[in-house]
This record gives sequence, C-alpha cells and structure tokens, in this order.
Amino acid sequence: MKHQTQRKPMDEREKLRKFRELDDAFAEALRELEQPDARQEIPSGPPVQPTAAPEEDPATRQRYFEERLRALMREYHQPADSVSHLLQTLKSLGRIA
Repeated sequence: MKHQTQRKPMDEREKLRKFRELDDAFAEALRELEQPDARQEIPSGPPVQPTAAPEEDPATRQRYFEERLRALMREYHQPADSVSHLLQTLKSLGRIA
C-alpha cells in the first residue's frame, strides 16, 4: 500500500502570509518592468530555461514579464484564477494601471 500524505489545511494566517509573499513578489516584478535599469535578481526557483534580461523592446519586455509571472505562480503554487483575481483587485485599488 502506498503511503499517502495528507496536506494540513492552511489556516487564515498562513493563507494571508502566502498571499502577501505573492503580492510582494508580483509588485517587485512590476517595479522591475517600470525601471529596467534598476533590475535585481529575484529568485524564482529552479529556472526552466535561462531567461535573458528584457531589452527595451516592448514585446520582449512583455514576454519577460509573462515568464516571470508564470515562474512566480509555479513557485507559490497559485492557479491562474487566483492571480487573475489578485490583478483585478490591485487594479481596482489603483495599485496598478
């Protein structure tokens, strides 16, 4: 018989902590896009493939942003619906354009 591990349900504090971590990482990625000269390396777990720093080309920056967002979603185990909800909330609060 296989050993099955049961995940302990997260309490509200743990959910809030994880949400804040994701929000902070997402905000940092947005700041990085707005200020390409002030980039910092943000750990995103093991890279799937090396990602070059974005050039000034908007299409390249967009692809870079999408790759970073997907990496953060994988690292924090966040589904697309959850991230979409986060983006809508940030936009409604005027935190992002």
